[in-house]
Amino acid sequence: MRKIGIVIAALLLSACRSVQVEPLAANDATVATQSGHAVPAVNGKILTWRDIPYAKAPVGDLRWHAPLPYKNPNASIPAQLLSDTRNTVACVQQAYDAGGVPGEGIVGTEDCLYMDIKAQAGSIGSAKPVMVWIHGGGNTSGYKGFYNFDELVSREDVVVVTFNYRLGPLGWFVHPSIQDEQAGVDAAANFGHLDIIEALKWVKANISGFGGDPENVTIFGESAGGHNVFAMLASPLADGLFHKAISQSGYVKSATPEQAFNRDNADTTMRRTSWQLLQQMQVDPMASADTLRSLDAKALYEAYYELDGEGDVPLTVADGVVIPEQGFMAALGDPQYAKKVPVIAGANRDEVTLWLGTHRYFVEASYPFTKLLPPRLAVKDPAVYQDWIRVRSAAWKVRGVDQPLAELQHAGYSDLYAYRFDWDDQETSFFADFPAIIGAAHGIDIAFLTGAFTYGPISRWVYPDSAERQEMMELMMGAWAEFARTSKPTTPEEWPEYSAEERAFIHLDVKDALRTGRDTDTIDSLLARIEGFNHMSQQERCLLGWETLTKVGQPDYERFERWSYCQNFDAVAFQLNVKNELIEQYGTTSVL
Repeated sequence: MRKIGIVIAALLLSACRSVQVEPLAANDATVATQSGHAVPAVNGKILTWRDIPYAKAPVGDLRWHAPLPYKNPNASIPAQLLSDTRNTVACVQQAYDAGGVPGEGIVGTEDCLYMDIKAQAGSIGSAKPVMVWIHGGGNTSGYKGFYNFDELVSREDVVVVTFNYRLGPLGWFVHPSIQDEQAGVDAAANFGHLDIIEALKWVKANISGFGGDPENVTIFGESAGGHNVFAMLASPLADGLFHKAISQSGYVKSATPEQAFNRDNADTTMRRTSWQLLQQMQVDPMASADTLRSLDAKALYEAYYELDGEGDVPLTVADGVVIPEQGFMAALGDPQYAKKVPVIAGANRDEVTLWLGTHRYFVEASYPFTKLLPPRLAVKDPAVYQDWIRVRSAAWKVRGVDQPLAELQHAGYSDLYAYRFDWDDQETSFFADFPAIIGAAHGIDIAFLTGAFTYGPISRWVYPDSAERQEMMELMMGAWAEFARTSKPTTPEEWPEYSAEERAFIHLDVKDALRTGRDTDTIDSLLARIEGFNHMSQQERCLLGWETLTKVGQPDYERFERWSYCQNFDAVAFQLNVKNELIEQYGTTSVL
């Protein structure tokens, strides 16, 4: 499933490629910061200060330590073109061209803690709302320069910050030789989250020079970025660093330190744990800190991805430093950690089509003319496909929106807002019924905040140049920016505040489809709905129930075992059997 996700995500994320800009001829917008004198590049009326170091390179003895502030105020940070820097400052990760990190195999560098800042020309001396984007990518991939927010800055006159943070095993790592030998914040396991916190500290101290208001900072992010927004709300170390938060398609999930280390592979539900990773590299799993810090970063990441398969990846740990020991979700609901800032959280109506829309179990491909043309795609069983999408995506909203917001309300938050992104005004092609196969997929909302409407070779059908597309972009940009300005998202339809009792939300769409609703779905009601799907086989219903309980948020294996409808069903074995059969027949599980 991961490889399928990467293929279609590559198409989706190509929507966000940054444009090339020219260096600013005059230095009238040079900004003095703790990191040096930053010179912008210019694209029309948009200034971009690129590759500003906010923390020291976490290399050598600093690997798996809290980031140290970068201070070199007399240095010069010249204007940079995106093409000059993206290959040298992206964090270590698996390459894919459409994701903004081209190359083959494992690319990037450990010296990657840099940020970019965008503002309108003439902003210096102002105090404009600051919007800090936390990129997604499963906390295993992503790059600060991938999303181009020029259009948002131009339309809404806000200052936008993007930045890198450590990923995968370099960003999240538990080992007794590391944590047991370090103290204070260095005893953390969530080094990627510490990078985010350090970036926010840099913004607080320096953003006024770029025309941003350090007392009006909004953090926002999608997918893993939304997850990391929730992490900032839960972390005691992030107090006072932001004033509003937006989680798009986020989720709340954490492992214990014992699970993340997983000595002797004791927890069979976990994968890519430190013990497994070192075994994969044929390194003593109880190696010393010096040995661990001497490991080649790219070899570490290669072994990390070789540990594929089903299971939970520990990418947020209840380490008692960044995330309280009680766990991620419980910390959100604990008043002692409450930031009590306004929060928006939402999910997309068809989240899982990003992964299911090219899977041969659900979709078939044919070549009516020639294989030189793209395949014609068709859903095998529309009823099964649509019900699978509806249940899984509804569960995403329950677990990634309603439950976290309810916990925040319990902690004393008051200005809470929920949404469901519904826009699917796409066109049908001879090659595919895109509204039915893709619809309001995971991540498709990002284009309406960047204004870059491309989706690989099928852009014209997924994002047709229409009045509906323009209206949706203006709605999203306007609502997000107004929330950053005033703490209240403004839309033509009044956006109700959220409470756990009413569960009111807004359907983000255009024309009459922009409306409010009240959610009644629960995990129990979704399981009951699955039991009534007579058009599915018993095995399909059980797998759908298992995914509903384990795929977004904290996996609830115990609840699945108590579900009497599917006693003794081995979901992992069933999935593996399906995968092997498809590979044997087609050579791959993907239609692409």
